[in-house]
Amino acid sequence: MHAYSQLPSPCILAHQGLWQTCPANTLEAFSRAIEFGADVIETDAHSSKEGIAVLFHDDKIYGRKINEFSIDELPAYVPTLEAALTSFPQTLFNIDIKSSAAEEPVARTISNHNAQNRVLITSFSSQRRKRTMELVPGVAHSPAMAEMIRTVVWSSLGAHRRAVNILKNFEAVQIPTSAYGINLVSPKMMKIYREAQVQVHVWTINNPEEMKKLFSLGVDGIVTDRTDVAQEIRSTYFDK
Repeated sequence: MHAYSQLPSPCILAHQGLWQTCPANTLEAFSRAIEFGADVIETDAHSSKEGIAVLFHDDKIYGRKINEFSIDELPAYVPTLEAALTSFPQTLFNIDIKSSAAEEPVARTISNHNAQNRVLITSFSSQRRKRTMELVPGVAHSPAMAEMIRTVVWSSLGAHRRAVNILKNFEAVQIPTSAYGINLVSPKMMKIYREAQVQVHVWTINNPEEMKKLFSLGVDGIVTDRTDVAQEIRSTYFDK
């Protein structure tokens, strides 16, 4: 059973770590998030010029694309995926594949560290996600927005079983509360997720009242910039 299937509920996914006092997507931000109760580190992967997986949100630094920098040219605070996996060997990672160039370096690094059981791969591009998974079988994964749109369309047409079938091979859906004016955490959609047996992770939630509302609604986790706030709410209202 994949480690993502054994996460506590509700769980906290730290969006780029806890970075209010340090740069986001850094080892320091990850360490702080774990210290304050994060169950998963959510991060973003690119490739350096020589094909090393590095963690950074945007596709450019100083006006140049990440993949135009060698690893030695990148700022020291930009970590490699290898450094993250080795620095936090018990931590689960949620890795957003930000470019096609990152697919092979990410897959290779995960495989080299036997980290398949503690990594979930996601991407706004379903093709990037699929290609990465072909290179490193055994990782968890979540649907891209295109697949979520198909799920919503089938649901709206009354084709409940087709909507469920789209999602049933994923470990989680990772979604905003709404998209294109559609409530993605409505009772109708939550029923689909439950029948598909996927975890429901909602992003990016920083407002304490919204955290309480979503936890009470029964979502399995939130992606947040404020691990510290989420942990306080979870421990106060929801930990048994």
